[in-house]
Amino acid sequence: MKLHPAELRKTSEAALIRAGVSPNNAKIQVDLLLDAELRGHVSHGLMRLPRLIQRIQNGVASADATGCSSWSGGALLSVDGQNGLGPVVAMAALDQLCDRVERTGVAIAAIRDCNHLGMLAWYARAIALRGKVLLALTTSEALVHPWGGRCAMVGTNPIAIGVPAEPRPFVMDMATSLVSMGKVHDYANRGQDIPEGWALDENGDPTTDARAGARGAIAPFGGPKGYALGLGFEVLVAALTGSALGSNVVGTLDDDKVCNKGDLFIVMQPDTAAFRPISAYLEAIRAMPSADPARPVSVPGDRAERVHAAKSEEGHAPNPEIWQKICALAGEI
Repeated sequence: MKLHPAELRKTSEAALIRAGVSPNNAKIQVDLLLDAELRGHVSHGLMRLPRLIQRIQNGVASADATGCSSWSGGALLSVDGQNGLGPVVAMAALDQLCDRVERTGVAIAAIRDCNHLGMLAWYARAIALRGKVLLALTTSEALVHPWGGRCAMVGTNPIAIGVPAEPRPFVMDMATSLVSMGKVHDYANRGQDIPEGWALDENGDPTTDARAGARGAIAPFGGPKGYALGLGFEVLVAALTGSALGSNVVGTLDDDKVCNKGDLFIVMQPDTAAFRPISAYLEAIRAMPSADPARPVSVPGDRAERVHAAKSEEGHAPNPEIWQKICALAGEI
């Protein structure tokens, strides 16, 4: 059953408020989850809400914390997330960065001890719409095997870039794993085999069994290059945030452990004269002849933008089981 986004928002916010989250913090958290849901990234969408509420109830996530921060020098903001909700803590830090970058040109937030950030594209888009450039990095539980290794030792460690442009910002968001573990779980739930090369089983052997892959490790994208990027991002974030590394990272896939990954946001003041040629360049890419006439050339984020526009108008059918849980948490059943 398709529901209008306003109904999805109202019930989801009610579930958080009932769990002790303030209306403002609930709005920020649901903004992120609903945006992911409507863009087709359901692994980072509403399915995350019941576990997040369980984390609040278990005392490992704070319903009201916005983070405690201090400036190290003129441009580095060190943030103790105080176990707050990821987007609440992150947006409080980004507000400070956007103010500071007006005079410093570059401002960085190094965040530790806050909950799952969710889809990084949401932050990249928001900051680009403010006329700033954003580079975002975050770490995760060890789900990826090192190149040539047989067990998970590295996070999926995504990167996002947001740059102002017309008719919409350029937004890139990608993990350094070949696929998400959520996609492996999706194949397992549907009883389908995964393609060769996606994952190793718990013994470190290649597998096409999705359930075995979910218990094992997923591959880095691009072989040794993707592995190098993922590892590089992990040590970079840890160096600036003091966050945990590798198999010591917990708190984004469970409901009873304090989250100890790290997050890094770099906001930059761009040359506004560059906006017009960037926009023209992106439009030229979209307009170029396609190798497959049925599939026009696109820019990262274009497909998600089309999906979001369609679902915003036509409504969205959430996973029935997940939606039932959210309705119950909101007191609507």
